[in-house]
This record gives sequence, C-alpha cells and structure tokens, in this order.
Amino acid sequence: MDTSLALLGLLGPAPGYGYDLKQSYDHWFGSRRPLAYGQVYATLARLIRDGLITLVAQEPGAGPERKRYEITEQGRKRVEEWMFTADPVADTLQSNLFAKTIIALLLGDDAQRLLDIQRSAHLARLRELTRAKQEADLRGALLADHAMFHIEADLRWIDVTEARLASLRKEVQG
Repeated sequence: MDTSLALLGLLGPAPGYGYDLKQSYDHWFGSRRPLAYGQVYATLARLIRDGLITLVAQEPGAGPERKRYEITEQGRKRVEEWMFTADPVADTLQSNLFAKTIIALLLGDDAQRLLDIQRSAHLARLRELTRAKQEADLRGALLADHAMFHIEADLRWIDVTEARLASLRKEVQG
C-alpha cells in the first residue's frame, strides 16, 4: 500500500494534524504495522513539496508546535486518480512455492513433504485468522477475509499440484 497516498486521502475530509493522521492511519491500515511518527512527518513534508497539501496553521502545543495540514486541489486529483486506477494484478507465475516444488523434484527430494508443510502452515494461519475475525470489528473482519481468500487460493494450488505431482515429476526429471 502506498502510505503517502493513504495519508493524503485521510486529509480529504478535513484538515488535520500529523498526530491525528497517524492515529487514523493506524486505526484503518496499521493494525499489524503502525506507522512511525517520523515516517508520517517525512511523508507530510514530501506532500507539501509536491504541492499535494499545504500547511494551514501552526499552533502552540505541549511540545513542538502543532501543524495542521490541508489537501490541495492537486492532491484531491491525485487521490482520485489513485483510487480509480486498478491495482496491478500480482504476477505470481514464479511463486516461491512453485520454485521450491520444482527444485525438490530436480533434486529428487520429497515435493509432497514440502507441500504438506506449506499446507499445515497455511491451515494454521487460516485458523488464527478465523479466531481473530470472530472478535473483530467490520474493518478487521474485511482484512481477515482478504488474507483468508489468498490463503484459500494457495491451498487450492497445493491441491492441484499434488494431483499433478507424478506428471510434473516425470516432466522435471525427464
């Protein structure tokens, strides 16, 4: 995810302070990896430099002055462009799991074992996400669903590969 565009988008509804932007970002997007304050302020400086936001107020605070930022029209256009441009579909034609499977076959090793190990890891993560989802708010549930669907796709790939393992072994060891 592009942190700078997410922060820019969070400024869309109303001007805000760096601290509040960090809190909002962490709430919506940073549950597993919150932003560092330094990253927020460095990003805000770049957004100002690029004309995507402006500094609209500096107010005294308990520590350093509090700075309030506002998105510019150029910034709004950039957020809109980002939102309505499809993300590239991941090119997973050369996945790590596929490579491990081929290497195992080339080495005469047990490809079935590595698929079983990966399946176990995926199923364990699926169980973790299912438990987390039961206690999650809507945001957390949607994030868990996204991760779970990717895991389920990997599990389907593992099943299909297992079904074709003998044929693949013949082709690889040819």
